[in-house]
Amino acid sequence: MASRQERMMSTPGASPDLRHGAGATLERMRILLKFVIDCDADAAWRAVHSPRAVAELYGPLLDLAPLVPSGLPTSWTPGDDVPVQLSALGSVPMGRQLIHVSERSVDEPGGQVRIFRDSGIPLTGPLASLDVWDHQMAVSPAPGEPGKTLWRDRLVIGGPTAPLLWPVLWGVWQWRAARVRALAPTWAHDPESDPEADAETPAA
Repeated sequence: MASRQERMMSTPGASPDLRHGAGATLERMRILLKFVIDCDADAAWRAVHSPRAVAELYGPLLDLAPLVPSGLPTSWTPGDDVPVQLSALGSVPMGRQLIHVSERSVDEPGGQVRIFRDSGIPLTGPLASLDVWDHQMAVSPAPGEPGKTLWRDRLVIGGPTAPLLWPVLWGVWQWRAARVRALAPTWAHDPESDPEADAETPAA
């Protein structure tokens, strides 16, 4: 396995298939979600690329602020490397994290599956004890449900503290699942094309 420093400095290679199922070991542990949301796959794909939309999934539990002068991009693009500060409840520092973005698509019998991947790494804080952080979100048309999306979410963590951190992250991911379901109907309206919403959003 590549060292933590090598992971931080190099671009990750091809990622493993994103599949639903159980699986956990002492070295690497997984959190897996799979459910249908009330928006089409194109809207869901736009949402996973929107830093603002993704940040809303964690609110109000967790805030995300950029650590670079240029701020967060309007939309994530493959190759982005952005360090961010995480804060709980808006004021409690939770450490810094490097977000590294890549994406791919695969053809399945039910249609095309588009996969967004953050393979960055926690830099400071409680999660910095992890050697592996691999978060993938996959969207595809929901079989037999026109206008809806099959959402699959996988987080893989690894390192000596992974068994201790897994229950906490599992709870956070259940919160995310509830937020995804609640916010998905709003994604049909592209947030990046709303000038009034942009005017109300404070600059980073």
